[in-house]
Amino acid sequence: MKKRILVVEDDDAIRTGIVDSLTFADFEVIQAADGDNGMKMAVRGGYDLLLLDLVLPGATGLEILAEVRTSRPTIPVIILTALGDEEDRVKGLKLGADDYVVKPFSMKELLARVEAVMRRTPERPTDVQSIPFPGGKADLSRAELVFDSGESCDISEREMELLRYLAGNRGRVVSRQEILRRVWRIDPDRIETRTIDMHVARLREKMHDDPSSPHIIMTVRGKGYKFAVPK
Repeated sequence: MKKRILVVEDDDAIRTGIVDSLTFADFEVIQAADGDNGMKMAVRGGYDLLLLDLVLPGATGLEILAEVRTSRPTIPVIILTALGDEEDRVKGLKLGADDYVVKPFSMKELLARVEAVMRRTPERPTDVQSIPFPGGKADLSRAELVFDSGESCDISEREMELLRYLAGNRGRVVSRQEILRRVWRIDPDRIETRTIDMHVARLREKMHDDPSSPHIIMTVRGKGYKFAVPK
């Protein structure tokens, strides 16, 4: 299945060039020419990556990015900025953009950035409703763990989003800083990362994942956590 990319860019020539290049590279492309339509399409979802201009009529790119990080925190975003807009670029990265491209850019560079971000985030499901694990499954539509024995256990919204993110990046080590940015949506410098460890510990307890030798959510010393259940 083709990956779908949402392009939000108000410059007709730039947007057309991006759309043509992505289409030629075998991506499916949807597009918006202003911030208000871009906001609606970005929040609605149904795409795998967002290419987002920061300076737009209507809603700004930073406003769209902030909303996307709230409603669809795992969607990868590449921001498009002008050469002199370093301050907005920094704001975008702090809000959770995955990468940026400075105008004017070559389509070859843009495609390389897109492919690099896609490789780093091969599976970032925002709408997955069920995550199997040994002995049961997480039913995210009901915010509970359901075990093969028939037992069930409620999980908090934060635990649910943490599990969703780790499972969406299964097999990859996810740092505490990344979790704070992508799941908590806060600057990791503003909070003690020990809070991540406590949430993982509670999830392990609820999932019956032995903390002395976990096999579902593994700790990679000095790096972070990894959802170790294969597909």
